[in-house]
Amino acid sequence: MASVFLYLLSLLLFPLFSSAQTYRNVTLGTSLSTNDKNPYWASPSGEFSFGFYPIQDVFMLAIWYEKIAVESIIWTANGGNTVESGSKIELTSDGVLSLSTPNGTQIWKVESMDSIGVTSAAMLDTGNFVLSSDESAIKWASFDIPTDTIVPTQILNPLGKLSARLTQNDYSQGRFELILQGDGNLVLYQKARPMGDNYDGYWDTATTNGSQLIFNQSGYIYLSLGSGNTNRSSLTPTTQVSPREFYHRATLDFDGAFRHYTYPKNSQAEDGVNPGQFPNDNQRPQCNCPPRYTYIDSNNTFNGCKQDFLQQICGTSDGFELREIPSIDWRTSDYGSAIIREGTCWLKKFPLSNGKTDPTDKGKALIKVGKSQLVLNNRNNSCKKDRDNLILPGSILLGSSMLFNLLLISVICLANCGFRHKKQHQMRQDPPSISGMNLRSFTYKELEEATDKFKEKLGKGAFSTVYKGILELNPQSLVAVKRLESVVEGVEKEFRAEMSAIGRTNHKNLVQLLGFCDEGAHRLLVYEFMKNGSLASFLFGDSKPDWYQRIQIAFGIARGIVYLHEECSSQIIHCDIKPQNILLDDSFNVKISDFGLAKLLMSDQSRCTTDIRGTRGYVAPEWFKRMAITAKVDVYSFGIMLLEIICCRKNVERESWDENYEILSDWAYDCYVENKLHLLVENDEQAKSDGKMLERLVMTAIWCIQEDPSLRPSMKTVTQMLEGAIEVCIPPVSDPSSFISSICA
Repeated sequence: MASVFLYLLSLLLFPLFSSAQTYRNVTLGTSLSTNDKNPYWASPSGEFSFGFYPIQDVFMLAIWYEKIAVESIIWTANGGNTVESGSKIELTSDGVLSLSTPNGTQIWKVESMDSIGVTSAAMLDTGNFVLSSDESAIKWASFDIPTDTIVPTQILNPLGKLSARLTQNDYSQGRFELILQGDGNLVLYQKARPMGDNYDGYWDTATTNGSQLIFNQSGYIYLSLGSGNTNRSSLTPTTQVSPREFYHRATLDFDGAFRHYTYPKNSQAEDGVNPGQFPNDNQRPQCNCPPRYTYIDSNNTFNGCKQDFLQQICGTSDGFELREIPSIDWRTSDYGSAIIREGTCWLKKFPLSNGKTDPTDKGKALIKVGKSQLVLNNRNNSCKKDRDNLILPGSILLGSSMLFNLLLISVICLANCGFRHKKQHQMRQDPPSISGMNLRSFTYKELEEATDKFKEKLGKGAFSTVYKGILELNPQSLVAVKRLESVVEGVEKEFRAEMSAIGRTNHKNLVQLLGFCDEGAHRLLVYEFMKNGSLASFLFGDSKPDWYQRIQIAFGIARGIVYLHEECSSQIIHCDIKPQNILLDDSFNVKISDFGLAKLLMSDQSRCTTDIRGTRGYVAPEWFKRMAITAKVDVYSFGIMLLEIICCRKNVERESWDENYEILSDWAYDCYVENKLHLLVENDEQAKSDGKMLERLVMTAIWCIQEDPSLRPSMKTVTQMLEGAIEVCIPPVSDPSSFISSICA
């Protein structure tokens, strides 16, 4: 009798022992490698696996349905990033789940709040991977941090979210999120990459008391609206296939649709039910391009559109036209195109995104596009034909009158003689200049009179003072006269040679040098006058330039430095790139000043001396290390200034409310690593809506300020990175400016 009782008791306790055992199928010190024959830990039933999922020649650390032939990943680690062959996942002896590369570098880990108590891990039959203690208490669970999918028995709590993957085959974080907000509303958002800010929601349950999004064990998805099983908002039909016969998952797909998928257990077929009730027959949103735009990638229509017309068509007054798009709207924060509705017009600028069509919307959009290349070519051919028609009768007329030809020759001779006489007269009156250059050599007295005895000071630097002057030419010309105060003595020949080199420069992004004074101990330079002053006053003043204007300013500076480094007859290293040396003309075009003066202001430029050239906060680390000075010092200074242009703040702010915010280069790097670039442009909606450009600019700046000069790109490469001509690779993980930041601090 006792043996029968013990037998029955063992049957009753068997499920408990089995359950406890499932928590202990991965012990401390156990590891998996991509090179293992079976690089995964399976659940007791074999329906789920945790481990390395192969994707072509790389792997993803993930959880997936093992018995479904089609791709059925329900959770990913490491931000959805793949790892190379030879990578390893290990439950360490101290209870940390750690993912490392083949060389042993840790790239992701799970460390529970009480990792000391973790004694094992397990892949459960529910699809939940857990870390647990000896008492089978769960310390960490993958269900608590879902990625893009939930499965039966899984719950999404308030402030919980699902994040869509980027594309069908790219598991990194994409553009859409499903969030159960704190106010109880379940909302689908599109977010701005890479900052992570959310645009306006495009679908919601319109609830105010939602407490949990529940995917119950019957395969039913609903939003719980407080206490009681009947108080709920359904997301799936009440008639649902049973999980006994079907595998289930609900996924926020890369296209922004939240879908409920079912897979027959005795088949490899797939069925999808869309609980969001999106209005396409195939339950997938269709992404279309506006007129005169085509897909960037025809195989991925969600990757955006590009124009198929010339952005600027010079010499034509009718190169553009307005195209009408009916029943369409873009979100209010986008701003291009004009939206006309009920007598009111909203003007919107690029980039245009998140547009949607609605047959009930009576508004229409007018979008400015370039005319087709075919039309322009026809027009050009027509113009050419007209010119040919004009040339033919003109030739006949000229050839038919010998008298006219003789008169024409006489006029040409008289004009030529007059021009030669005027030029000789001008040469007699012009002051001396450097041979072959258009630089004037002024006397000190002339410049003293032009500046009214150096009365109006425009600015002062460590080596010079700039004054406003007026040259009595025809007409009068405003000039900026720079008086050099620290020129090395005994370099008269070098001074004129350097003036000759500067005088040969000719670029739209360089300030034009008009002349100089080399008289006794006086060394003065005469530049064209820049009405809008320096970039520093423009950038750090009360009125900030807009985002797109700042981008063009950065591009202009980069192009100017490329010219100095690579396109001059002899390379010019600026050595003092900073906002104070970037001037702006009447149209806010960039003009770099003070280039070519380094050799005049220090005796040895080939190697660093104690006389460090540059300005605190912009000086490259090699100046402090007695290393050879190359053009890479300008690259470093440009990187610091690029961050200032992005953020409209100085590199060093001593009075900062937060010490982490004090050094801009450090703070920008932290924001990049933590994927919080929106903090850099917190009050700039234009910049926040242009996420890809923001990310490109910040990554380029981080490359520029690498401590090791050999890691910094050339300015030509920097320009290509800024303009999108080449891809910007991920910068090194270590803080690029740790050395110089310690000096600034």
